Parts: sequence; structure tokens; C-alpha cells
Amino acid sequence: MTDLIRVTTGQQIARIEINRPEKKNALLATMYQAMADALLAADADPAVRAILIHGRADCFSAGNDLDDFLSKPPHGEDAPVTRFLQAISTTAKPIIAAVGGPAVGIGTTMLLHCDLVYATPAAKFRLPFTSLGLVPEAASSLLLPAIAGYQRAAELLLLGQPFTAEKAAAAGIVTEIVPETELLDHATRAATAIAALPTSSVRMTKALMKSAQSAQVAERMAEESRLFRQQLGSPEAKEAFTAFFEKRAPDFSKF
Repeated sequence: MTDLIRVTTGQQIARIEINRPEKKNALLATMYQAMADALLAADADPAVRAILIHGRADCFSAGNDLDDFLSKPPHGEDAPVTRFLQAISTTAKPIIAAVGGPAVGIGTTMLLHCDLVYATPAAKFRLPFTSLGLVPEAASSLLLPAIAGYQRAAELLLLGQPFTAEKAAAAGIVTEIVPETELLDHATRAATAIAALPTSSVRMTKALMKSAQSAQVAERMAEESRLFRQQLGSPEAKEAFTAFFEKRAPDFSKF
């Protein structure tokens, strides 16, 4: 388990902390692997009744570390990011997320699989897939229209612009906006409250809410993954990533 992902268990709560603040919690393949392992372990541990995912109050995750991601692009079902998405989308126990600061790309899409999401007023979300020549992942192309409505989802996924905690709450991504100084305590209280409830009824209630879309989620993630890998090799994506590293605006006019 990498120390960039800190996992602790106590008082019936498994805490998964993203701990790479010097890189705005940008995610490496090893971090995805560690989070997948932590989710699977927590789901199998009878002493755990709730799972809490968080970064720091001023940063949740800037998404993929692009250097690492492009040097080791995901291929197949065994890719660490794929394992993480499969784990977070199928975990039977309730997942609570505490979000402050940047939540970019998968930093936002993973929240669609959490049961409760608390964010600070300063949290900034972004789904930049189209601007990178890519397509959405984590079944966000299915789940976001379902919870936000098509037009709201289209604005967030097609334009790919940053959006506020207020807009995230209006879209159904965020449960509640809380002060930065109270973020982790507030999320912990929610996890503690869930952990105190009858575990069987909590898990069955979550299963009932998720079951109608579970097959669709798996199918959509597989389709998104296929198209994502395809687009990684596209001229548009190459221009987008080259422009990012050269710190210039991309030029898609020739495509």
C-alpha cells in the first residue's frame, strides 16, 4: 500500500485519504491500485460499516497525473484505474466523500458512485474530457444525465469548464455544502451515523437503489473504457496533451 494513499480503520469506519498534496493529489497508477485494494478490503471487513474518502480540506484530487498516465496508459480490465472504478462502483457498503478544492476528471466522476458527498464552498469541479480529445469515464455519461438531467449534464460534459460547489449540488453530485473548517468532521459524523444503523438494512437499501442501473453501469464503463483507449491515440488527444505540456492553447482547427 503506497503512503500516497493512507488507509486507517477505526470506530467501524474505513478512511481512505488521498495524500499527495504537493501534486494537488494527482493520481498515479499505484494510487489507483491502493484505493481499489482498500475498497475491496473494507467491503470484506465485517468490522467496517462505512467508508470515508477524502483528501485535504483545500484539495480533493486534480485527477490523473498526466505524465504517469501517458507513460502507462490503461489497457484492459487489469489496469489499476479500471480496478478502482470497478471497486467503487460495486462496493456494497456506504461510501461518503469529503471534497475541498480541486476535483478534476476522475476526482469528480468517482463521486457519482459515492452515497453521500460533502463539499466546501471553495471546491472546484471539472470534467475536462472533451477538451483533452477524450470521452467520459466511470459511467459518468450514463449517471450524470440520470441525476442532473440531460441539459445540465451536457453543459458539464460537453463544455468541460470548471464549475462551483453550488452547481455541483444543483446537478446532484454534491449532497451538502459545508464550511471548510467543518468538512472532515461533518463527513465523519455522517459516516458514524450510518455505521450506527443496522448494517443489513443499510446495505440492502443501497443495493435496492443501485440494482436497477448496476448492469448498465458496468456496460457503460466498458464502452467508455474502449472509446477512451481509442481516443488516447487520436490526433486530437495528441494535440491536447502536447499543448498542455507546452503550456499553450490547443489548436483543433485542423481536425
